[in-house]
Amino acid sequence: MRFLTAGESHGPGLTTIVEGVPASLPLSTEDINKELKRRQGGYGRGRRMKIEKDLVSITSGVRHGKTTGAPITLTVTNDDWVHWEQVMGIDPVSSEDEHRVNTKKLTRPRPGHADLNGALKYRHRDMRNVLERSSARETTMRVAVGSVAKKILSELGITIGVHVLNIGGVEANGEYANLSELIERAEASPVRCIDEQASEKMKEAIDQAKANGDSIGGIVQVVAEGMPPGVGSHVHYDRKLDGKIAGAVMSINAFKGAEVALDLMQPICLEVKFMMRFIGQKKTDTEEAAIVLVDLKAG
Repeated sequence: MRFLTAGESHGPGLTTIVEGVPASLPLSTEDINKELKRRQGGYGRGRRMKIEKDLVSITSGVRHGKTTGAPITLTVTNDDWVHWEQVMGIDPVSSEDEHRVNTKKLTRPRPGHADLNGALKYRHRDMRNVLERSSARETTMRVAVGSVAKKILSELGITIGVHVLNIGGVEANGEYANLSELIERAEASPVRCIDEQASEKMKEAIDQAKANGDSIGGIVQVVAEGMPPGVGSHVHYDRKLDGKIAGAVMSINAFKGAEVALDLMQPICLEVKFMMRFIGQKKTDTEEAAIVLVDLKAG
């Protein structure tokens, strides 16, 4: 399965084409919209989240509620486009609109963003051409694609959970009894942290950063339960599961680290932890043996 996204932050909308989804998978707009709604929630969200009401349209690859095996096209309209039609329009700029377009030019690169590198690579004098594509708004379509992937995983009995371990240096107690508990407690938290005391301190850290005109990082842990052995391959570098996970995570805006099953207690990082259980050979005719994988520190 692979996907491509297209679209600008303040353009007409965002599009993705997903290829390789098996046929006959149940899929509806509601499956995707509920995940898009989760993306827009959480504590400390910016004003853009209040403007956009992300709803997906499926324009190919699904018929009567099931996938056909053909590429799936998903689109999300940018509600804010009405305020940017002149600045982000497709057609050449008219003399009447030139002044307004010039006022929105970006000529001073922002620290920590792709503005300068993108401008040098593509020779843009107006760095808005870079900003619009490198914006975190693009993650809208990552979530849309991820919702399709979660449908596939659910059909295979694989469950994904996620929770926040650290925001702005505030560390949480990440202990939980089982994955169902983790998901329930994380979804009930405005910062998706299962430690209630740490959640309140995280909210305070977010408020302080906003008051200072600053931003802060954190650590999020993703847990996959029900994974079968043999996913990925040791044979080639581009088929290794750890490498695929790390590459996917690091391609998301602002992520600066990815680690599998180890403690990576640095700001703006992601810790990925997989929980598996392998069933081994029988010890005797009446006794079953089980190989239990305690952790994945050996890779």
